[in-house]
Amino acid sequence: MRATACRCDAEDMSAVIEVQHLHKSYAGTVAVDDVSFTVERGEVFGILGPNGAGKTTTVECVEGLREPDRGDIRVLGLHPVRDRAEMTERVGVQLQEGRLPDRLTVAEALELYSSFYRSASDWRELMDVLGLAGKARTAFARLSGGQRQRLSIALALVGNPEVAILDELTTGLDPQARRDTWELIERVRDRGVTIVLVTHFMEEAERLCDRVALIDAGRVVALDTPATLADRVEIAQRFQFRPSVPLDDGLLEALPDVAGVIRRGDVVMVTGNGNALNAVTSLLARRGIIARQLRVEQASLEDAFLALTGRHPAGEQAGDQIKEA
Repeated sequence: MRATACRCDAEDMSAVIEVQHLHKSYAGTVAVDDVSFTVERGEVFGILGPNGAGKTTTVECVEGLREPDRGDIRVLGLHPVRDRAEMTERVGVQLQEGRLPDRLTVAEALELYSSFYRSASDWRELMDVLGLAGKARTAFARLSGGQRQRLSIALALVGNPEVAILDELTTGLDPQARRDTWELIERVRDRGVTIVLVTHFMEEAERLCDRVALIDAGRVVALDTPATLADRVEIAQRFQFRPSVPLDDGLLEALPDVAGVIRRGDVVMVTGNGNALNAVTSLLARRGIIARQLRVEQASLEDAFLALTGRHPAGEQAGDQIKEA
């Protein structure tokens, strides 16, 4: 879990994105309802929520792809719709869904996109940085899911943007490809790019984000660092271990701080109050029992989301009329 604030120096901190009282509806269905937040220069800012929460509509308004019904948005001091030409030069976007012509190669795509910008990055260097040099002559149709994501990131960065907006970056990737992509984003951040990351993966947000806005049913329900949000959640203490010798569960259940004991093979799983771990380890020590492979579960960003919304972040809202992730 990330517990540090934004890596940039305090004197460099300034809001590069300002969203105030954003509202957007479709045919009477409210997708975004009074959303406000700011994104500081140099940070990775996460927008989290379940499918249908309003995340994609929010960032599409920030990108200028949709015009809000109400509210005000400024990106690098620009209006996303009225200043769209300048926005395009300074903001890179990786869409939730995108596709290139099947025969277009990686090198051709990057060279083409770089021609759209006044001050483009060196697309060959970008191809190397993102691990695509070996696929330069490979057609889009023959790229794996992870390679397509790398190319999508490269296309979002080829204009040398000050801000990159990445929507559901790792959806559909296998665990290894997802972690490889996270490492890429960390390298992008280290290049000085401010990143807005839209996701419903709590682990992804904990790994990458300096601050997160939790969105549910079109509204921001919390905004803070992942660590601070997790610390606000009061959950029962949970831990598990393998006793070095057979142990009677009744001894643990008799402890006043222990609420429950569950066995899974030779693994003992205990829940209780904040003193449960100390009570159990003291009892084991008195009886000369070693708690092997002891693992204590900490409150997570996912716990915070469940506590604030009552729903799992990856769950679907019943009756969604607007497709979003």
